[in-house]
Amino acid sequence: MEFIDTHVHFYDEAFGDEAGEAIARSRAAGVSVMIQPDVGRSEREKMFEVGDRYPGILYQMIGLYPGNVGEDWKEDIEDMLQYKNKGIVAIGEIGLDYHYSEETAPQQKEALKAQLRLAAEMGLPVSIHLRDAWEDFFGVLEECRDLHPRGVIHAFSGTAGEWRRLEALGDWYAGIGGMLTFKHSPLPDAVREIPLERIVLETDAPYLAPVPYRGKRNESTYIPVIAGFLAGTKETTIERVAEVTTANARKLFKLP
Repeated sequence: MEFIDTHVHFYDEAFGDEAGEAIARSRAAGVSVMIQPDVGRSEREKMFEVGDRYPGILYQMIGLYPGNVGEDWKEDIEDMLQYKNKGIVAIGEIGLDYHYSEETAPQQKEALKAQLRLAAEMGLPVSIHLRDAWEDFFGVLEECRDLHPRGVIHAFSGTAGEWRRLEALGDWYAGIGGMLTFKHSPLPDAVREIPLERIVLETDAPYLAPVPYRGKRNESTYIPVIAGFLAGTKETTIERVAEVTTANARKLFKLP
């Protein structure tokens, strides 16, 4: 079986000098490709340094994480453009996050729209970080219909109803990770309504480790664990989950 992790931060300080070991374990577990999202200027160079050591295995995005959006967000987006010819596969992770505060909501929405335009100009999908901001996100998508947005809702945590609204506003996939395995998680109810052909796997490592590793540092090695939970939720085999989600990731990100 072959798997793809569509969202992992190997450049995060939680990995320290152990990123190479984690990547080797992930490859041994059947994860052939891992995609790193960008979060902003402070970590962008390190992300590419790690990625450049593993060509054909690690792929990178460029983007400004909503939690890092401030008054200087235009400068950050300008900075990322110097990397646009480095084989990037998406614009991300971008989006809206109102979990802690809505103080920067206006800037977040403007930054999101600017990056959706950039993705359309470059012919790339987007990776969306979305937390406690569904209605404003739908509003942005309505404004940007002419851009024909496509991509993945990273760490999808919406309802079946929210998924149906998404379907009418672009070409979207749901990024499913460790949250699916959490006790009392409402996510399985939504996932049962999302076609497998619209799902990609992810870890968001080093965060959101699946059960039975919850509370530990996450890594792409645990993608088969998530795939197993997804197979149970969808009442299918892990082999089919591997086949379909890997094909979905290759199609969305135009991977070789």
